[in-house]
Amino acid sequence: MTYTDSYAAPITDPLFDGDAGSFPLPLRQLLVRLLRGPYLDGSMDAAAWQLLLDSQDTLTAYFSEIFLALSLDMDRKIAMLAPVDIEQAHTAPIAPRRPLKRDETLLALRLRLLLEQQSGTGADAVISRAGMHEILAEHRAAADRDDKRFAESCDAAIARLGSLRLLTNTELADEFRISPALAMALPLSSIQDIPRYIAAIDANESVLNLSGAEPDESDASEQTDALVQE
Repeated sequence: MTYTDSYAAPITDPLFDGDAGSFPLPLRQLLVRLLRGPYLDGSMDAAAWQLLLDSQDTLTAYFSEIFLALSLDMDRKIAMLAPVDIEQAHTAPIAPRRPLKRDETLLALRLRLLLEQQSGTGADAVISRAGMHEILAEHRAAADRDDKRFAESCDAAIARLGSLRLLTNTELADEFRISPALAMALPLSSIQDIPRYIAAIDANESVLNLSGAEPDESDASEQTDALVQE
């Protein structure tokens, strides 16, 4: 039996009292990891990524049963789940999450640009805490004179993206890796669209959604639920 076959083989003994499942333990653990989210990074866990590829049909069928779509970025080795678009009751297995605030959205969009610039180099995209403060300073309101509050707002935005694992720690203090998952969390049809989203947010105007449809009447700060799924 090969390594892959050992994962794919159905269990013969129950894992707990009343166990009626047929998936082996590693596959069940992978299901839980994907459901917990926000994503699976195959570059950080090669074994889990290989198991996902070997079991992709099984996983896709399972998630379809609960109205979830499994999306893969083969180049970046990222997998994440998203609710399917279906207009029926009781079809939303993932509860709505708090949308990103203005600073969180601006930072995510700017980091997405940095990630794109770094793509193809073979190196991780990294940025310091100070560098992110400088990014947000470019979008600071002219009337904002409270430096302490501004710094706290910057750190809060960094912490939020960290909680979504769109920023991960490195070995150096106050230096962060920009997760490749940000490319899937912000599925822009064209990287050239990002500056106009940023400009619209700075101007406190409505923002075109990422599908390229016409802008709606919502405030820019309220559009971020379409940008990042927790």
